[in-house]
Amino acid sequence: MSSRDRGAHVAELPDGEAGSAGPPVAWAKLAEHAPDGMAVIDPDGLFVQLNAAGAALCARPAEDLVGTPAPFELGRRFPADTLGLLDDGAAEQVCVWAPAAGQRREFAYRTRPLPGDPSTAVVAFRDVTAERQRQRRVAAIARSSVKLASEGSITATLDALAGEVLQADALAGVQIMTLDESGQALQIMGSAGFRRWPDFFHRLMECRERGAVLTMMDAFEQGQPVVVPDRWASIRHDPSWEPLHEYLGELKWDWFASVPLIIRGRSAGILNAFFAPGQVVGRPTMEFLLAMAEQAAVAVDYASLLQNERELARREERQRLARDLHDSIVQQVFSIGMQAKSMGVLGARGDSVPAERVRRIAEEVGVLSKTVLADLRAMVHELRPATSAQLGLEEAVRALVESTRNRTGLRFGVTAGAGLDRVPPEMAEDVYRIVAEAIHNVVKHAEAKGVTICLRVREHVLAVTVADDGRGVRGDSAEGQDPASGYGLVSMRERAERWGGTVRVRPLPAGGTSVRAVIPLPALVPHAALSRPERLAGPTEEPTP
Repeated sequence: MSSRDRGAHVAELPDGEAGSAGPPVAWAKLAEHAPDGMAVIDPDGLFVQLNAAGAALCARPAEDLVGTPAPFELGRRFPADTLGLLDDGAAEQVCVWAPAAGQRREFAYRTRPLPGDPSTAVVAFRDVTAERQRQRRVAAIARSSVKLASEGSITATLDALAGEVLQADALAGVQIMTLDESGQALQIMGSAGFRRWPDFFHRLMECRERGAVLTMMDAFEQGQPVVVPDRWASIRHDPSWEPLHEYLGELKWDWFASVPLIIRGRSAGILNAFFAPGQVVGRPTMEFLLAMAEQAAVAVDYASLLQNERELARREERQRLARDLHDSIVQQVFSIGMQAKSMGVLGARGDSVPAERVRRIAEEVGVLSKTVLADLRAMVHELRPATSAQLGLEEAVRALVESTRNRTGLRFGVTAGAGLDRVPPEMAEDVYRIVAEAIHNVVKHAEAKGVTICLRVREHVLAVTVADDGRGVRGDSAEGQDPASGYGLVSMRERAERWGGTVRVRPLPAGGTSVRAVIPLPALVPHAALSRPERLAGPTEEPTP
C-alpha cells in the first residue's frame, strides 16, 4: 500500500482504533490542535500524514505532500516496546526544507516511533530559519573580530570576512573593494564566491565606457547602503554589461546590495553582496551587512595604521644606520685617509723610507679596508630601502640588476614597457620585492648564467616575468605543487595576493625557471562620471523564506 493510500486509509479508521496501516485517528485529532508541525513518516521516509501546522510550515497542501520524501533523518530504528508519542528525551535535530525553487527553510525536529508500529515515526517540527540565521550572523561577526587580529595580510583578512558574510546568509557572492591612498583608485581586496579575474577592473571600466550604471558608486559617494532588486536580470539583458556577463553569470544571483566602508566619517571602500535567487534584502540583512562592513573598515584602518608604523620604523632604522655609518665606517675611512697621508709625507722627504714602517702602514690600511668592506656588506643586508618609491619601478629594478651583475657576473636583459608610471608606490614596492626575491633565488639556487626580466603594462594589468637559464625546478606552482618551497615563493605570492594578483613558478622547456607575477592595476574612479540616476529600493522587513 502506498503512502497516499495509507494516509487515506488512516482517515477512514474509527476513532481510537489503530490499524497497522497507519496512526490512530485520535493522534490526528490531537495533532490538529498542536502549535508545532506534526507528521507521520513511513519506513521509506515518505510523508503519510501531516497536521495543518505542518502543511503550513512546508508551504504546500497536505494532500500534495503525502507520498513525497520528507526532509527528516530517520536513521535509527526504535525499540518495539517504546510507548508514548513525543517527550523531551528525543534529541532535537535540524534539517533543511526547500518548498520551492530559491526558497530555503530550516526545521528543528524530534522523532518518536508510532505506538503499535515501531517502523513508522511521528515527527514534531518547527521553523527555526530566522533563529539560526541570527545565530550564524552573530557567530560571523564574532569570528571576523578574531580574524582582525589573527590574519596576516589585509587581503587574507578581507577574504576571510567576505567568506563569513557568504556563509552566514548563504549568499551567492561577496566583494570587498577599497580605495588606495590617493583616493582615486578602487581595487578588490577581498572576495568569496567569485574566482579571481586579473582583468576585472579593465572589464568594469569597459562596461562604464559603454554606458553601464555602477550603482556601487552611489553607496560609496553617498555613504549610504544601496539595494537593487532583480539586478542580475537587468544586467543580463543590458549590452553595456557584456564584458562582465561571463564573470557575473558564473554565480546564481538576483538582488544586489552595496554597503560603504566608513572610516572616520569618510567612505574608504564598499562591500558588495550578491544574493541567491529567492533571497530578498530586508532590515535584519542590512543590519548584518552594515556590521560586517564596519568590521572590514576596522581591518582596512588597522592595516593603514600598521603601514604607517612600518614606515616610521623604516625611517628610524635608516637614521640608526646613518649613525652607525658615521660612528664606524666614516671613522675607519678617515683612518685610512690618515695612513695614506702619512705615506705621502714619508715619500716627500726624499730620504730612504724604512721598509718596516711602510709594511706596518700597509697592513693597517689593509685591515681597515677589510673592516670597512665587512661593515658595508652587513649594512647592505640590513638596509632594505624603498628604492622603488624613490626611483620608480623600472629604475629600481635596473639598479638592482646592475648591483647583482657587478657582484655575481650574471648576464641580465631587462625589458620595460610603457605605463609603469601608473603603478602606485606601495604596489611598486611589492613588485620590486618580488623581482628581488626571484633574482636572489637565481643567484642562490639556479646555477644560471643569464637572467631576463620583463615588465609590461597591458590595459589594466601589470605582468612581471623573471626567467633564467639555470637548472630549473620540478612541477608547476599553478597546479597545486610548490616547486619553490625553499625559494621564498610564499613571500612572493603574499605580496601579489595583497593586490589581487597571482604568482606562478614553472620550469621552462629549454631549461631554467620562469617566475611570473600578474597583478591588476587599480582602476581610476572619476566619482562624478560614475554616478548616474537609478531607481533604488530601500530596506524592507525581512520576508518569510
